[in-house]
Order: sequence, then C-alpha cells, then structure tokens
Amino acid sequence: MTSNKQDETYINLIEERINALESRNLFQDDVIEQLSEELAVHQTLISELKEQIQLVANRLKDAGSVSASKDEVEPPPPHY
Repeated sequence: MTSNKQDETYINLIEERINALESRNLFQDDVIEQLSEELAVHQTLISELKEQIQLVANRLKDAGSVSASKDEVEPPPPHY
C-alpha cells in the first residue's frame, strides 16, 4: 500500500509541475504575441519617421540651394 500512495503522490507532483509549465508556456506565448504586435507598430512608426526626415532633409537642401542662388543674384546690403 505504501508504494501505491507514493506513486499517487509522485503522479500528483508531476501533474502539478506539468500544469505549472503549461501555464507559464501560455503566458509566454501571450507576451510574445504582444511584443510582436508592439514591434510591428514601432517598425511602422520608424518607417514613417525616416520618410519625414528625408522630406525635411530634401527641403533643407532645396532651401540651401535657393538661398545660395539668391546670394549670387542679389548683393548683400551696404551695411554689411
């Protein structure tokens, strides 16, 4: 009888450990999914920011070439 009771105790212990592992696995799967979704959002934002930075850089470049051509056409005022 003692062996049977020990076997039941061992089986219960193993079942508890398996349940705990399954629970942790489900939690980790959920966290991974959330992180994946968040990463996708961040990647989209980064792409949009890169495009905006490129637009600003192009505008600055264009503004620089316009002001450089203005300096060539108009001499500076006499008080300089």
